[in-house]
Amino acid sequence: MDLTLLRTFVAVHRAGSFTRAATLLGLSQPAVTGQIRSLERQLGRPLFVRGARGVTPTTLGEELAHKAAPHLDALLALAGTGRPGAAGPATLHLAGPPEFLALRVLPALAPLVGAGLALRVSYGRDDETLEGLAAGRHDLTVTRERPRGAALTATALWDEELVLVAAERWAGAVGAAGAGAAGSGTAGSAPEAVPVVEVHESLPFVGRYWAEVYEAEPPAPAAVVVPDLRAALACAVRGAGLAVLPRYLCAEALRRGEVVEPAPPAMAPIRTYFLSVRAGSLTAPQLARAHERLVRAAVDW
Repeated sequence: MDLTLLRTFVAVHRAGSFTRAATLLGLSQPAVTGQIRSLERQLGRPLFVRGARGVTPTTLGEELAHKAAPHLDALLALAGTGRPGAAGPATLHLAGPPEFLALRVLPALAPLVGAGLALRVSYGRDDETLEGLAAGRHDLTVTRERPRGAALTATALWDEELVLVAAERWAGAVGAAGAGAAGSGTAGSAPEAVPVVEVHESLPFVGRYWAEVYEAEPPAPAAVVVPDLRAALACAVRGAGLAVLPRYLCAEALRRGEVVEPAPPAMAPIRTYFLSVRAGSLTAPQLARAHERLVRAAVDW
């Protein structure tokens, strides 16, 4: 079997897209398409199913990738083209929510940069991020939404606890209204006269908290809408109103007394982060190392 065709096949399998594989290989898209078709003719069966968002490997494609990719990587390393620094560092395209990437994911991956990994980071909504992963624009994504279908593979990474916080000036009003929620799990009265700080007009954080803790619709509209959880925390610290935030984000502010957690519920709402890749792409060494490092780091978050 022609190693050039095999290398192109592995690149397409990892990229999930003929277009991105062509960019990575320095070839034209027609050249990549032609090489894949040539390999498929040799094998007598298709290796990929073409779709609007890229390509999905067939059963034969998955089997060939798992068997061939490690050996191909070893040959390229032996030839000097697989060593970090031989043709620049390996690049990992990562996408997810800005706050969680900044405070958890990127610090965990930082040691890999010294080992030859280059990171390119994108922020976006879950639907945009997963669409970009399927299309080959990203290699690894962190989302609160679990991807559907066989093209993407997800690993539950970490559960974040949502916390209602407010500056001391609002603590009495929030605490009195929510007193029933803190004991046996019985829903208390939702605070109505306190301004709300949120990241979107749809109140995604407050809405979930209100539904699970108070069994009620959230107050609307928000007094402050800012598309950054860190900015929402800063507004809450300065007394702009209450905010519902991930505990990892506001834990230090709570410790310093900049905000308080009035009437904590018996069971706080939980959201799960998912670490996703394209199916079969963990045969790529740099991606596998990053994936493993994040899964291990999350145990201590």
